Parts: sequence; C-alpha cells; structure tokens
Amino acid sequence: MTPPPASAQLEILLALPEKERFRKLKALRKSEREALRYHWRLWARAAQLAPPGDWRIWLICAGRGFGKTRAGAEWVRELVRRQPDARIALVGASLAEARAVMVEGESGLLDTSPPEFAPVFEPSLRRLQWPNGAQAFLYSAAEPESLRGPQHHAAWCDEVAKWENASDRAMRAWDNLQLGLRLGDRPRIAATTTPRAVPLMRRLLEGNGKDLVISRGTLADNADNLPGRFLAAMQHDYGDTALGRQELGGEMLADIEGALWTRAMLEQARKGGPPQEVVRTVVGVDPPASARGDECGIVVCALHGDGTIRVLADASVARASPERWARAVAEAAAAWSADRVVAEANQGGAMVESVLRAAEVSLPVRLVHASRGKAARAEPVAALYEAGRVRHAGLFAKLEDQLCGLMAGGGYEGPGRSPDRADALVWAISELMAGTPPRPRVSQL
Repeated sequence: MTPPPASAQLEILLALPEKERFRKLKALRKSEREALRYHWRLWARAAQLAPPGDWRIWLICAGRGFGKTRAGAEWVRELVRRQPDARIALVGASLAEARAVMVEGESGLLDTSPPEFAPVFEPSLRRLQWPNGAQAFLYSAAEPESLRGPQHHAAWCDEVAKWENASDRAMRAWDNLQLGLRLGDRPRIAATTTPRAVPLMRRLLEGNGKDLVISRGTLADNADNLPGRFLAAMQHDYGDTALGRQELGGEMLADIEGALWTRAMLEQARKGGPPQEVVRTVVGVDPPASARGDECGIVVCALHGDGTIRVLADASVARASPERWARAVAEAAAAWSADRVVAEANQGGAMVESVLRAAEVSLPVRLVHASRGKAARAEPVAALYEAGRVRHAGLFAKLEDQLCGLMAGGGYEGPGRSPDRADALVWAISELMAGTPPRPRVSQL
C-alpha cells in the first residue's frame, strides 16, 4: 500500500478549490485513494463540515443520498479525537436503525474509523468505546424515558424528522436529550435528517435562533459518488414531484392550508406492522376526458382482515389512448388478482366499460357516477387516513402530491389540471369500505 502523503502535500490538496481538489483525488490510483480515505476533510464538501461559530445545534437538512450519515459520523469521530473523556449520545428512530445506520452502516462510525483508532462496539451495552477512553451510547427516540437521566457532552441525532410522533415521543425524546447535555463547557448536537413537516422539525427551525446553524444539500450534490443509473431513476420517478423536492432536494414542504391530506398524515400511513390477510382487492380508475395530456388514474387498494386498507400500487398512465389505458387497467387487475375494477363513468358512460371489456373480457367492472364534488367524495377517505385505517405500501410521489392538493369544501390546488390519481384512490377505497361493517364503538350512556 502506498504510504500516506506528507502533511505538506495534504495541506496543498486542502488548499485547492473544492472542484479542483475532487478532480485531483479522482485521478489518484486506487491504492493512493485508499491511503487517504480517513482524511475526511479531503473528501468532504463544505456543507458536510461543521460550521464555525458558537452554535449549539447543527442541523444537516438535506435530501437522501447527500452524505448526511457520513457527515454525522465524521463529526463524532473528530469530537472523540479531541476530547478523550467525551460521552456522546447516538439517537436514532429506533435502536435497530441506530445500530444499522449510525454504527455498522457503510458510512457509520465503524467503517469511517481508521483501524488504529476504531471503537469497540458492545451491542449488549449499547456502547462504543474508543482507545482513548471516549464513549458513545445508543438510544431510541421511540423510548424517550431512556434519555432521562444519562449525561452527555454531545449528541448525534439521525433522521429526526422520522422519529415517532405518537404520544409526543419525538418531542419528549428531544427534550430529555437536551436536559442531559450538561457535561463540558460547550454541549452540542448534530442532527442529520431529510426534512419533513413534522412538529419537531418545525420547532427546530422556528425556535432556536442563533443557537441553530443549518447546512442544506441535495442528492445531486453527491452525484460523483452515486451510480448514474440510480440518479437517472430517481430523477425519472421523483424529479417533477413535490415529494422529490423533499426527499431528493432536501426542501421541507409546507402543507396547503385547508387541504384534506397533510404530509404528516401520509408519512404516518407508511408506518405499521406487516399486512394482514387480504379480504378484497379493488382497482380504482378515473378515465381521462381525452388522450391529449390528461392522465388515467389507476390505483390498486386492498382491504385486510383487520379492517385496514393498503394502497398497493399507482399504475396511472398519461397521454394514453383508450386502448392503452384500458390495457394498463387490465394488467394491474391481473397483477394484483383484483376482485373488481371500479371506474368513473361520467367521462364517457358505457364506453368506459366497453373499452375495459375489450382489453379483458373477464374483467369484473363496476361503473360509478360522480354525483358529488371531488372534495365531498374525498372527505370520508381522508377521515380514514386520520383514523389510521389506511396504509401505503411505498412512496407514491405523484399520487401523494395530488392528495395534498385536494381542498376541504371543494377545489384543487395540486399539480396538473385534475387529481386523476387521487380520484382513482378515492373510488377504490370507497368501494372497499362500502361493504365493510362499521367498527364497534363504546357509547357513553
């Protein structure tokens, strides 16, 4: 292995402008790059380095793939090197995530530490111990009381926007952590997260004044270190969506005042245990009025044995001829073994059914007529989301953008001319709930 370059050569590289430095580093042989891998300041972008000043909270608010985890791990490593008596809290959304990402991940503390100064991880004690005596302890934000009592010099909090909001757990975990940061003269927190409009994020951004410094960034900032096909796929799937602005661009999206759905509701819908046995599956269809730009909304939903509904797929197609969108409906119904297709008949009446039958003779089709406005149809479905009875099997960026644009009392303020995907979801869920008996309630006498 090529020995590390002299400190003078390192200083020369560090003095170069960022782009030129990266260009020279990429030109090195593999063995030379390997010898330099632990010199973080050579590889880091400016937004990945702790800013100067007398701050108390450093918030890295950036899109996925930006390099947030590496920045957090390297900040901890530098702190440990300078402070042998350091006691550091590592707080993740869960203990499993803290271990898998912050400790054992490919950008975590074990992988980023040089062999001669690597910490020893003791899983049973939830502890890392460095050769110089510094220690770090793992905590779960879902267990706020575990942070009540322990004292620390510093903390690294990962994905704070993902922390559990039920019963104010995220807030209580943050408060207990801060109350325990009472060792040393300058206790500090580094928080790395993709932004989401949750209460803790709003509190951090609105209420910390000069104590808070923010570093922002996007997926594209780290393009040199990511596969080209991955970048192309992300741009294709999410590039023109509001969810893409949040998840890839690191922008915290504000909810539209008066909308039936909020981002927090949709984030909550992605949580929950494994799905129960499927009772019934429906494909909702909102046919386009024309093939000149309108989308055909095609959304697959399933009712489970515990009474919850899971959104399985968004198979919508844009600028499609009747034959093409009908074939897409038939393929979605076959792929998910649908029991029924529910299609709005207002835009073409019986023609809708004949087009679908031409695509697949055996397709079970039910036509529905929109006698009420979009908001009136959507309100009961939004109420199911609020009650925690709807789950999403994944990220449905374009569908979720449309849901967040449906307004209470009428109107649409989302992307596109019409919420075709959202309408298809509403038809599917309404059909699933039509034959479902109401859940028993405790009445007060």
